Amino acid sequence: MADKTEQFSLIPLRDIVIFPTMVTPVFVGRKKSINALDVAGDTDKKIFLVLQKDSGVNDPGIEDLYNVGLVADILQVLKLPDGSIKVLVEGAYRAEIKDLFVEEECTYVNVKPFEDKNEDETFYKYLRESLMQHFKEFAQTENKIPKEIYDSIVKMDDLNNLSYMIASNLSIRVSEQQEILEIASLSERIEKIIEFIEMETEIKKIDKKIKQRVKSQMTKTQREYYLNEQIKAINKELGRDEDIKADIEELQTAINEKKMPKIVREKAEKELKKLRIMPPMSAETTVVRNYLDWIVSLPWGEYTEDILDLEKAENILNRDHYGLEKPKERILEFLAVKKFSERIKGPILCFVGPPGVGKTSLAKSIAESMNRNFVRLSLGGVRDEAEIRGHRRTYIGSMPGKIIQSVRRAESMNPVFLLDEIDKLGMDFRGDPSSALLEALDPEQNNSFSDHYLEVDFDLSKVFFITTANTVESIPHALLDRMEVIRIPGYTEREKLNIAEKYLFPKQLSEHNIPAEKVDIAENAILDVIRYYTKEAGVRNLERELASVIRKAAKKLVTENNVTSVKVTRKNLENLLGVKRFRLEHVEESEDVGVATGLAWTPYGGDILQTEVAAYEGNGQLQITGHIGDVMQESARTALSVVKSRARRFQVPAYKFKDFDIHLHVPEGAVPKDGPSAGITMATAILSALSGIYVDCNIAMSGEINLRGKVLPVGGIKEKVLAAHRAGVKKVILPEDNRKDLTEVPSDVKKQISVVFAKTIDDVFDIVLKTKTKEMG
Repeated sequence: MADKTEQFSLIPLRDIVIFPTMVTPVFVGRKKSINALDVAGDTDKKIFLVLQKDSGVNDPGIEDLYNVGLVADILQVLKLPDGSIKVLVEGAYRAEIKDLFVEEECTYVNVKPFEDKNEDETFYKYLRESLMQHFKEFAQTENKIPKEIYDSIVKMDDLNNLSYMIASNLSIRVSEQQEILEIASLSERIEKIIEFIEMETEIKKIDKKIKQRVKSQMTKTQREYYLNEQIKAINKELGRDEDIKADIEELQTAINEKKMPKIVREKAEKELKKLRIMPPMSAETTVVRNYLDWIVSLPWGEYTEDILDLEKAENILNRDHYGLEKPKERILEFLAVKKFSERIKGPILCFVGPPGVGKTSLAKSIAESMNRNFVRLSLGGVRDEAEIRGHRRTYIGSMPGKIIQSVRRAESMNPVFLLDEIDKLGMDFRGDPSSALLEALDPEQNNSFSDHYLEVDFDLSKVFFITTANTVESIPHALLDRMEVIRIPGYTEREKLNIAEKYLFPKQLSEHNIPAEKVDIAENAILDVIRYYTKEAGVRNLERELASVIRKAAKKLVTENNVTSVKVTRKNLENLLGVKRFRLEHVEESEDVGVATGLAWTPYGGDILQTEVAAYEGNGQLQITGHIGDVMQESARTALSVVKSRARRFQVPAYKFKDFDIHLHVPEGAVPKDGPSAGITMATAILSALSGIYVDCNIAMSGEINLRGKVLPVGGIKEKVLAAHRAGVKKVILPEDNRKDLTEVPSDVKKQISVVFAKTIDDVFDIVLKTKTKEMG
């Protein structure tokens, strides 16, 4: 066969690949294909056959055809009744398309013979053996190969023809047959055929297994029984069978031993029954097992016995905390009533106060004094309702809420349960956790608290709930309504000194493992730490500073050989803690014009603020500075109106309000200030500035004012009086309606300060204004 280009008429094949030497019938129906047969019949009876890439294309171009096809001899042509033609062809040789000519009646191609590569024939023998071995195995699994074809293939000697014959009898896709046709190397072609045979053999084996399985299909009940028996057999072989049985029996024993309510026991028994028949490895089994673990781990019916010894309880409370008389008294009252009635419900106390005053540690002492277990739950930043009520068991990783988790941790049904930072509860798209807490904290409802995960009620009525907050304002009203608020406003300087000497300093020495005789601190040094290095209502920073003193002293003991002990005094304190960080509030002037001493409440306790007013020529404007809020600005305007209404009494001419500007300033402009309690202070300073009458600055005052000049009550009395005491003020003016709040002030402070109560602003003016005046411009 000459290596030259030849031209033939073309018949595109839709779904068949013909190999050389193969005799195959082809059905021709397209008009161009029938014309191609006529052209071939009129010439040398040879035609070019090639596979279409897409069988749906009716008039394929060169881009729609594979590149390699087959030149075939036409052996027989038979016209069928439907107008199509059946033609019997015999493959002659492979050829590659070079050009394609599409005419109206017929398509022609120029082709070039597609020859095999020259190869070393040494390994052909082994290739033949491997190919025949695979084909025989394939023929055993494939029943579609007739015996006569199988016999003829086995007897073939020519390896090339053998490869084509086997390829044509494989049950592979036409695109894969085309891939075999296009391989120029005989060895590569045989390897590809072996690969397809192996793939077909495996597919047939799998298909046979599936068919056998379908034939022996059991009913659903029989199938489950069979699989369960298999799982049991597997677990037995692996030694797991006894472990699973032991786990189930352990759960059954735990259910029997727990003092569960009837409805809870029935629920647990139902879930355990379900667990017995479940496959051990299923996901549902894990869910049920976890649920039962939670149920049996809860302290159903387990209570610690309350110690109702009031003297012992009082000793424990006094041992751990200095002061805090109101909280201690409330606990002792609860224990006293408990002696008379076992049915009393657990109270819900709310300790409100600034950071570091001992709210959390007080709750721990209460638990010890009552012989109850203690558990704490921090609510700061909790935003998801599911954290309180739990997740439903349909969710992945579901578990009970933090209330139930904490009770399990407490190991009793009547612990002292501290809900810390209840004022910092959040709320977002995942629900409102404060609403979820309502049921837990309501004495009328918490005997049947519902957790989404448990799906059974849990009795919280015997739990002694204690909550803590820094401020009442941010606690949701519905929650606050269910709690008894006990305020812990902060400590006096004397109380801080006692706490430092009796509790904080010995505690820090113990934590640092330093003997008490090695480091000592003088009382006046502790007072200086309180006054100049901390500014707080509590003692948290005080404890840190005392720890710093001990560390510095320890370093001195280690590094300096001649030092055997360190005595911390007022003189060497600055060497240890550095320069003083705060200044002690004090009244700068004993008397002045346009200045009045006010008392303020801050998160760190009380403070004194000397309000200043300057009057100068202008057009009657009121300017207010000092970083003050809207409420305080309104108080300033009200104070100005009150002064205007009393101008005649103090001989303030009317032009002073028209032709003078008034500038009111509250010191420490960087610190935000707000509230109505500076009303009488601002009125006094404004009147003094306009009238020129001196004010006694050694008298501090606090009170809200209305337009009629009445002095209204304010809050934070204890903190304000303590601030006045620290600043050395000897007299304080308070609203008449705050007389009852003076009981909160320590008796030693009341002995050193004279408190005067005012009903109207005129009472205030009579007390603080001097008789002498200063000439004004």
